[in-house]
Amino acid sequence: MRKLFDETKINGMLLANRLVRSATWEGMCEATGRPTAKLSSCYARLAKGGVGLIITGYAFVRPDGRQLPGQMGVHTDDFAAEMRALTAAVHHQGSKICMQLVHVGGQTTAKTIGCQPVAPSAVQVAQFPELPAELAIGGIEELVACFAAGAARARDYGFDAVQLHASHGYLINQFLSPLTNRRSDRYGGSMENRTRFLLEVYRAVRAAVGKEFPVMVKLNGADNLEGGLELEDALYAARALDEEGADAIEVSGGTPASGERTPVRQGIETREQEAYNLPLAYRIKGGVSCPVMVVGGLRTFELAEGIIRREEADYIAMARPFIREPELARRWQEGDESRARCISCNGCFKPGLKEGGIYCVIDRIERENRHQSL
Repeated sequence: MRKLFDETKINGMLLANRLVRSATWEGMCEATGRPTAKLSSCYARLAKGGVGLIITGYAFVRPDGRQLPGQMGVHTDDFAAEMRALTAAVHHQGSKICMQLVHVGGQTTAKTIGCQPVAPSAVQVAQFPELPAELAIGGIEELVACFAAGAARARDYGFDAVQLHASHGYLINQFLSPLTNRRSDRYGGSMENRTRFLLEVYRAVRAAVGKEFPVMVKLNGADNLEGGLELEDALYAARALDEEGADAIEVSGGTPASGERTPVRQGIETREQEAYNLPLAYRIKGGVSCPVMVVGGLRTFELAEGIIRREEADYIAMARPFIREPELARRWQEGDESRARCISCNGCFKPGLKEGGIYCVIDRIERENRHQSL
């Protein structure tokens, strides 16, 4: 019987358990995208806490593909020393680390990147803060090459895998979605055409890193947005990736414009509110042969273990619970199976904007109160 703390492999990458720290922006890099010692310490603490695989916050493959302050960059070799120190810190604690690669497309601003954002089509939609410029064919080809170059750097720096971010309304997702992709050339219209950019990126990345290096994809099962990507089209993309040899698919859902069904929902207080992307992940798992990860509101050990046991997904991915409890995996493995302490308030992201790094504000308040009472 499969269990949460089974040892597994993804294309030769040995993982100590089926728990994955899903990517989240940490805000702990310099303005250029250079990782800091603070970020290395954050990942080392997660590794020490026992999680099987750490997926980094989204790393931009080109400077016009960044979104938030303190975001990691993999667009240059200038950060090689810091990157290698980061991966060494994680490996020293016995865990594995995967770099997530992104270009945010139209989901940024000219003030942030110093030029007009680019996207598959020049359309103004709710998820775009500004009107982007439509990418020319040559620009698309340049971006494919940027993803491949970023993946090659990640491999050379000691990362154990890469993950293509094709979710949450970023550039690859923008090509997949009929809401943001209104093109009439070979990259638009049919789902086959809308999947073309994703597959070109995947093939270029695979060629850059080789067959033995894990290449994974984070894919929206649905955009939860009128006119956006729907499950059947996501299934098409997932099957195409599986046929190309993708090593794992992490299933998420939603964009910043998806109302109450965004990727990071608040107020998850009951088991019924947990695992909100599981129906999408389960459908996609039924259509592919590669491992499937599910992310989204998972907080309870029994539920996570049940998902693995029933083969509804192959890996359990979480982000916010590991912000409050970096040692959550070890706590569960050692027998304390009580619910994750995260209350899904999203307060952890505010310090990333104001203080140079995310942390759980509730946990800090509680620790300060305890200190004052002594």
